[in-house]
Order: sequence, then structure tokens, then C-alpha cells
Amino acid sequence: MADFKLHDIESAPEGAKPLLEKSQKGFGMIPGLHAVMAESPQVLEAYQTLHQLVLDSSFDNDEKTVVWQTINVENACHYCVPAHTGIAKMMEVSDDIIEPLRNETPLPNEKLEALRDFTLAVMRKQGNVSQQDLDAFFNAGYGHRQVLDVILTLSQKTMSNYINHIAQTPVDEPFQKFAWSKKQ
Repeated sequence: MADFKLHDIESAPEGAKPLLEKSQKGFGMIPGLHAVMAESPQVLEAYQTLHQLVLDSSFDNDEKTVVWQTINVENACHYCVPAHTGIAKMMEVSDDIIEPLRNETPLPNEKLEALRDFTLAVMRKQGNVSQQDLDAFFNAGYGHRQVLDVILTLSQKTMSNYINHIAQTPVDEPFQKFAWSKKQ
């Protein structure tokens, strides 16, 4: 695979230096994904912007975790599943949600399961969801804004999952204890 550099603030292109400083301040480290993305300051800026927009979306922490991890698991992202496991724990998401997402087993309530199902439908059908998919999502208590917020989150995770696949980004030390691989 391609040999992508893991940039630090010193080695990063000029446009990425302040973005890596922001990562360092926000995470207490420069996540490996950000170190790879720094090669293109525009990619890192887009990712950071999308991440903040997802944090500001209509979803609560449990729901953000469901959408993030559903996408990460479906895309078999070796980096993002452990990273978002650690992030979910920091966000005080229950292991009753975290573990079923990692293991592709049922979630603890129907509303979160409907969110996972809809996220998978959007991914697998490349946005060409059926009226039945929408009705199930709406009947679970979600609305049009949440449809759009799923797509927003999918945009963010597509960037990270694909970049991690191509760059083979090493899992950051704090998240190595949450190592994961897709069940066959």
C-alpha cells in the first residue's frame, strides 16, 4: 500500500500546521488520522469542519455513536472502530450500545436499532432508500433533519474510513486496547 507520512506540526505543510495545533489542543495528541490528512490541508480542514458539524447535529451522544460506528463497522475501518469506541466511552455512552455496534448484535432499544437500520440502508443503497426505509425511520421518532444528519455523518466517515484503508493508518496508542476486526 501507499506509504503515507504521519505528519507532526513541524513536518506538515504550512496550511495544516494550525489545524494540527487545533487537533493537539482538542485531543491532547495528534490523532494518526489527522497526521495523515495533514498532507492535504484542505482535507484536514474539511474533516475537522464536518466533525464539528456532526457534534452540533440533532443527534445526542448515543445516536452519534450509533451512526458513526454503524458506518465504521460496515466499512470495516480498522482505525475508526477502536477510535470511536474510545470516543464513545469519553462521551459516556453505555457499553450496552458500544458492544452491540462493534459486534453487529441487537441494540438495547428499537429507536437506536431503527437509526442503525436507516444508516445501513442509506449506505447500502447509496442514498436510494425506499419509502419503507423512510417510514420505518420516521415511525421510530426521527424526522427529515435526522435523515440529513445521517448523510452529514456519512460524509465525514467516508473521508476517514477511506483514508484509513488506503493509508493503513496505525491505531493510536490510547485506542489500541479497543482493537477490532470485522467478523467474517
